[in-house]
Amino acid sequence: VQLQASGGGLVQAGGSLELSCVASSRIFSSAVMGWFRQAPGKEREFVGNIRWGHGRVYYADSVKGRFTISRVGAENAMYLQMNNLKPEDTAVYYCARALAFATAPSEFINWGQGTQVTVSS
Repeated sequence: VQLQASGGGLVQAGGSLELSCVASSRIFSSAVMGWFRQAPGKEREFVGNIRWGHGRVYYADSVKGRFTISRVGAENAMYLQMNNLKPEDTAVYYCARALAFATAPSEFINWGQGTQVTVSS
């Protein structure tokens, strides 16, 4: 499965962006799709995930209440709606696929190429 992330850009603090992640083939219901981010000089950080079959989501505390993950199964697509963005949200955002519930980068087996999100103060 190849993943293609898009939708990044430059936004002012308090603004919104929506990222997309499209898979090249069907995502099975047992899979978990996740979003991560990596700021310069920092480790890759878990943002949230969605269990593909029933759509249950799980978020990192740092984004809870501001970010929303959703999916459109028929399109093999996942979205990350980011509201009330802060400068500390600036990072390259990646989507990834795991075979079961996971939050650690090492547990994800497929990765998109990343899309840059920059939040200005």
